[in-house]
Amino acid sequence: MPRPYDLSSITALICFEAAARNASFKKAAQEMNVTPAAVSHQIKALETDLGCNLFLRRSRGVELTEKGAFLFIAIQRGFETISEAVTQIRDRQETVDVTIRATTAVSSLWLTPKISAFWKIHPAITVSQIISDVPGMTGRCDLSIHYGNPPENDGEYRKLFQDRIVALGTPAFAAEHGIIDVGDLLKAPLIHTSNEETDWTTWSDWFLALGHPAPKGRSFYVNNYMIGLQAAQDDVGAVLGWDGLAESLIREERLVQLVAETIPSPVAFHLKIHPRATSKARLFADWLVKSA
Repeated sequence: MPRPYDLSSITALICFEAAARNASFKKAAQEMNVTPAAVSHQIKALETDLGCNLFLRRSRGVELTEKGAFLFIAIQRGFETISEAVTQIRDRQETVDVTIRATTAVSSLWLTPKISAFWKIHPAITVSQIISDVPGMTGRCDLSIHYGNPPENDGEYRKLFQDRIVALGTPAFAAEHGIIDVGDLLKAPLIHTSNEETDWTTWSDWFLALGHPAPKGRSFYVNNYMIGLQAAQDDVGAVLGWDGLAESLIREERLVQLVAETIPSPVAFHLKIHPRATSKARLFADWLVKSA
């Protein structure tokens, strides 16, 4: 009897999603509590089944190929749908006071440290995160963070912050490519983030705002902002970033501002307060807006 779905091994797909999201077999193995060899074995089996390479193996991590990025988006959508169904089935009201949705980048770089600070003040209020890079899917959450202007008549939104957009890279990358001013960046390798978010500033937008033509250097495309930031830390190229959101990376000098020129972000990050938000969720929302 034929299978109703044309799927590879579920275990292999789970390993692939973790490795793609972390841009690392080692980090995926730690997350799944298995060995890196086990993750590598599952991904090799998946690549054999699909007849293509899903990753480019680098000395300091892995990068998705074009087909790997395509599969990663599809798996994220599937897992997001499953996660939403599981969340709706579970009765989480007794154990979780506040549920907030954010992208991987916002969670890792900004939201998680904020939640840790909130817990020190309100230890009795539990906050759970739903991490998703799939646009438009909010699921059952009290709050969600969005980049862009809020749609009209779409509920209650509150502005969190609006950064400036800067060019980021490592000091080694800047030295290797002789980057001193914006003109030098026009010829340097650049990392482009391509996804379904429509309001992201591209490199062409950034250069145009500063009175320069489109870049002519080598381009690298990723579909996940955290992967783009990791690629920049691996000296693959320069990446655009929000100065506030990437503040921790800049402070730790894992990335530096390559040139003095910046442009204001055309839109801000907003917090959406969903109709199901409880009084505890609204307390956390008020605190989050003030702390931002």
